[in-house]
Amino acid sequence: MSACATVAQVRFRELKSRIGLAAFIGVAAWIMAPSAWPLWWFLAVVATQYLDAAIFRPLRLTPDMAVSTAYRVLCCGVTMVSVIVYAGITAYLWFNGGEVGRIFAMVQCTGGLLHVSLHMHHDRGILFCAVTPHAAYFLGLPLIGALQSQSWIDLLVPVGGLLYMAHLVVAVRQSSMTNRVLREAKREADEQRRKAEIASAAKSDFLAVVSHEIRTPMNAVISAGNLLGRTRLSGPQKTHVSMLTDAGDVLMGLLNDVLDFSKIEAGKMQMEAAEMDVRERLASLKRLWEPRARASGVGLKITVAREVPDCLRTDPLRFQQILFNLMSNAVKFTAEGEIRVSAGWDEAGQQLSVAVRDSGCGIPADRLVEVFNSFEQADVGTTRRFGGTGLGLAISRRLAELMGGTLAVDSVEGEGTTFTLVLPVETMERSEPVAAPFVSEVGSLAGRSILAAEDHAVNRQILTLLLEPHGCRLTLVENGALAVEAAAIERFDAILMDMQMPVMDGIEASLRLRQEGVNRDTPVIALTANALGTHREAWEAAGVNVFLTKPIDPTALAAALLDACVDDRSARPEAAAVA
Repeated sequence: MSACATVAQVRFRELKSRIGLAAFIGVAAWIMAPSAWPLWWFLAVVATQYLDAAIFRPLRLTPDMAVSTAYRVLCCGVTMVSVIVYAGITAYLWFNGGEVGRIFAMVQCTGGLLHVSLHMHHDRGILFCAVTPHAAYFLGLPLIGALQSQSWIDLLVPVGGLLYMAHLVVAVRQSSMTNRVLREAKREADEQRRKAEIASAAKSDFLAVVSHEIRTPMNAVISAGNLLGRTRLSGPQKTHVSMLTDAGDVLMGLLNDVLDFSKIEAGKMQMEAAEMDVRERLASLKRLWEPRARASGVGLKITVAREVPDCLRTDPLRFQQILFNLMSNAVKFTAEGEIRVSAGWDEAGQQLSVAVRDSGCGIPADRLVEVFNSFEQADVGTTRRFGGTGLGLAISRRLAELMGGTLAVDSVEGEGTTFTLVLPVETMERSEPVAAPFVSEVGSLAGRSILAAEDHAVNRQILTLLLEPHGCRLTLVENGALAVEAAAIERFDAILMDMQMPVMDGIEASLRLRQEGVNRDTPVIALTANALGTHREAWEAAGVNVFLTKPIDPTALAAALLDACVDDRSARPEAAAVA
């Protein structure tokens, strides 16, 4: 936007205010010096102000238009005319309003000078045309008065006017410099924001690549460990397999922490409200962590206050994730003693509180404020001794805040630490469980025909080892194009689809399957190493609602296939006829 266009915008925005002020000045002038001139003056002001608005209108509508010399001269001329008319009341009051009129005239003139200086300093030519009439009245009238009275003391009035105008010039210059600095700062901020957005997009792309590249080999490692654990093993072999699977779980936990943190930082973490049984969740927490605590020589005790409602509405998954992180932290840093988890209820505030207390090493007072920072831990040796990314507590606090609650810490070095989670929740009646309709095929994948598109040879072998024991017939292809070809020939009960494949990716293949053919309605299960939210959204847009990430969880895979096959078989016309 040009400087002239900026003036046009400002003048139009202040148009009604100037006309309203002119009406007030006209009434005051009529009271001080009654005649018809204030009315004629006001009408002239209205006419010249709207003429001014009309001349500047093209600049308001097209701020980036090229301003010709002729048009610029026209803008300067109409500005000077409108200001001459507006300031004309000053002369009327000076000569007809008596002593009060003169004072009022000078005050009105100083206001006019201030107004045009602040609103028109963007363009020097227009500013000069606007200031000149006001300055002529402001300095000329007192000078004429001094000459008429032939008193040198009266000359101090125009001298004072010159001093006022000098100060005004300094103020306008400072205002212009400040505005210029602000504009430059805004440009720099916009540039920094643009660079931050580019960096954020690059980070997301990097995380997507890292996630895919790590999950693909981890799928083979963890799946091979799970399959090996099902075979007959000697004692040392079982120990080695346990070490393998435990290490794989740790690696996946670290990867998931990074992805969760990235999702929160990008503002894409979504909360879901659902029914939750607090006692059941805490019992599940105890079943999971009590063996781990006992193995470390630490006791685990969980208590729930009697007043805690049986059923609450919150995000069960994120509630469990927060407590999982707190328990992991407690077990990690407690060498002896006991971990206590206690749940309480604030009836007035409808708040659930869960405190996790341990008798571990504690946190130094000067480090307490930093434990919730990303990648921060209590001391520099913590990561080396205990592992972890330092993201667990940062993620937990951010999740608590997204749920409308808080996560606080209190610790005494050498005595232990207490983390307290407080969440606003809704109480609700427990819903009756809905009985699933009886289906004869439930519990078995035997005889099912499964199509799997996977470009990685090791992953195809893993799928074979995982699914063949269920008795299903597995057709393996190496890319999405081959999957579309196979689906055009044979009817499948379910289709497993990887995302990144050569020739044709899984998204494109799924879209083509949905268009036509015997497998148009066949359930497609995304089985992919791409685990970001954007990937899930892409799958959903392709009509794929079941999303499993690698490494493959054998139980989750079997359950997803079973649900898909049962739903698909029950929806077939021939199945309905048999029923």
